[in-house]
Amino acid sequence: MQSFAPIALFVYNRPKHTERTLKFLRQNELAAESRLFVFSDGPKSEAEEENVREVRELLKHIDGFRSVEVIERKSNMGLAESVIAGVSRLVKDYKQVIVFEDDLVTSPYTLTYFNDALTRYRDQERVMHIGAYMYPLKENTLPETFFYRAATSWGWATWDRAWQHFEPNIDVLMRQFDARKRAEFSIEHQMNFWKQMKDFKRGKNNSWAIRWYASVFLRGGLTLNPSQSLVNNIGHDGSGVHSGINDIYNVIINPRRVRVFPEVVEESVVAYEVIKGFLSTRKGSFVDRLKRYLKGIGLLK
Repeated sequence: MQSFAPIALFVYNRPKHTERTLKFLRQNELAAESRLFVFSDGPKSEAEEENVREVRELLKHIDGFRSVEVIERKSNMGLAESVIAGVSRLVKDYKQVIVFEDDLVTSPYTLTYFNDALTRYRDQERVMHIGAYMYPLKENTLPETFFYRAATSWGWATWDRAWQHFEPNIDVLMRQFDARKRAEFSIEHQMNFWKQMKDFKRGKNNSWAIRWYASVFLRGGLTLNPSQSLVNNIGHDGSGVHSGINDIYNVIINPRRVRVFPEVVEESVVAYEVIKGFLSTRKGSFVDRLKRYLKGIGLLK
């Protein structure tokens, strides 16, 4: 019997999002053969206790998976520490892991994609991360899957051999960047990845994801990506700790199974240019940005 990768699901205080994430995850064709580990973070304050309690009540009734284990944190670890601890535990025990947070809806074939890719590239040292999200690229003629440098955090998977290179210390990471590497890291300054690094250093964010991407990048690692997203983030409604209110990154999920994977392990030059082009224009005109801002503060419907 094939052993499929365990699923790590990180939840906090959003029962409706969690319920929807679980609903779609349960509909995956490999759900019944997959072990699910749910990491439930503790409340930050008394104001959060009721929502955390609602989430945990929901977790008592999960079915549709090979097994379910719920890990309830007594105190609040925060998302970054929770993800790092949970992923580290599962790759130690199972040598691989699939990771979701509580605001993602999936295709029925998302777990299939992850497990197929985990098996195919298990011994390819340069492949360090498998992502399920892809930007809403216009005129998308890219191959079904491709390699790219940046690691996305909206549904992903990895192996113990790659995760052992995760460097949590921001100073250790930042010392290894020069001007050329900063430009390459930030997709020729079209994405604010380097700013995220500086913001972490200043205590303005607590992102595990930017440190993971930096760890992958500094080792010359690659990420596998689908040309059409297999997940969509439903957390851009202002309810999440790290989410904003916009639809720039909203996508239509691919309803079909991914069957084509790259034979050669190297970054796709074409995909890089297409993604760079999307990033350079993603925020639209000044008028588009103003409308999103007014909508975000409630002055525009």
